[in-house]
Amino acid sequence: MYRTAIEQLYKWKDKKEKKPLIIRGARQVGKTWLMKEFGEKTYKDCVYISFDNNQQMQDLFSPDLNVERIITGLELYAGHKINPSETLLIFDEIQEVPKALTSLKYFNENAPQYHIVCAGSLLGVALHHGTSFPVGKVEFMDLYPLSYQEFIQAMGKEQFSRLLDEGNYSMAATFRQEYIDLLKQYYYVGGMPEVVAYFSVNKDFNEVKEIQTRILDAYEQDFSKHAPHDAVPRIRMLWNSIPSQLTKENKKFIYGLIKEGARSKEYELALLWLTDCGLVHRVNRVTSPNLPLKAYEDLKAFKLYLLDIGLLSCMVRLRQDVLLDGNELFKEFKGALTEQYVLQQLETFKNLNTYYWTNDRNSAEIDFLVDNGNSVIPVEVKAEVNLQAKSLKTFHSKFSPEISVRTSMADYKKEDWLINLPLYAIGGINNI
Repeated sequence: MYRTAIEQLYKWKDKKEKKPLIIRGARQVGKTWLMKEFGEKTYKDCVYISFDNNQQMQDLFSPDLNVERIITGLELYAGHKINPSETLLIFDEIQEVPKALTSLKYFNENAPQYHIVCAGSLLGVALHHGTSFPVGKVEFMDLYPLSYQEFIQAMGKEQFSRLLDEGNYSMAATFRQEYIDLLKQYYYVGGMPEVVAYFSVNKDFNEVKEIQTRILDAYEQDFSKHAPHDAVPRIRMLWNSIPSQLTKENKKFIYGLIKEGARSKEYELALLWLTDCGLVHRVNRVTSPNLPLKAYEDLKAFKLYLLDIGLLSCMVRLRQDVLLDGNELFKEFKGALTEQYVLQQLETFKNLNTYYWTNDRNSAEIDFLVDNGNSVIPVEVKAEVNLQAKSLKTFHSKFSPEISVRTSMADYKKEDWLINLPLYAIGGINNI
């Protein structure tokens, strides 16, 4: 499957002065595959090392962090000489050996000629246990489940994806039903690579749910295996409450819906753990839509989304027959799936920060505010073709943003201050 993130890796390789690169992302979003694919496509040699349950690597990095000694050990492990200009070193699950993480500082300072790409599923969690992190000595890249456009490419529809990349929305509208049918499949299948790879070949929705269930079970096992013992029950309760929270009309996260009488302080660690693992996206409210939005965060009000729409569909037991039922899918769960879908696409764009806004009386809400560093773009999400956008009009009359976006099942249309972007073309917001 083609992953757009590989383009970032190509750019990293072409830099004259590069630092070791760490790819962050939840388990099973394709980090290992991407690193190996990149190595095979662009280097003569690729040395892959997984630090998970690897005592040899634990021993190699324990005595000291002398780079020459470590390279000698890696050559013995690989069974051949490592040529810095022709070899990609891949360190997988690097958080399992904290000293290997620390060593990246010394590679950057003393041996920058070596090309090193790392990944860690629980990296954020590891850093809370006192791991010495090489601040300023590494670069980062975030990897998420497949976006909708990556999904349609995986389905063999590269030309459909190209139309969206080109912004040719009039031609896309001619084939809107194909885009909508693919969007329905994406709502159900999601973007987890294993699920998409299976579905692209077999088109079996029942097996899709089996694979998604296995992934969700693996995440639950991670809770027990890696989280602090006393926090595990709260992590599970918070995790399992997210689908029902998203189906509310007001999607602001409410601790009292996890358990009657629950307070934020009791669940702070659980929420931190889930966000650090990349399993949950937290979108904070802002009190004012001014740049930078981060300066106007209301940390007490936020919405939570899962990392993948397919996993959300599995958790809410979305019926397969809904896929055949006209636009019924887009009415289910009061637009929860649609909001999850839009947020998931926004997260894949580099240098975009996402928030939401409500007025003081909570009588008007903008689903998402996107901050690209130069301007703030309000995004109103509509699950169907109903284009009434009272909150967006209220927001526009009060703050007069240069551009506002409404995304729905309707075709592309640009008015004075408003762009209607079809849900299947939400990726186009990156070019606005």
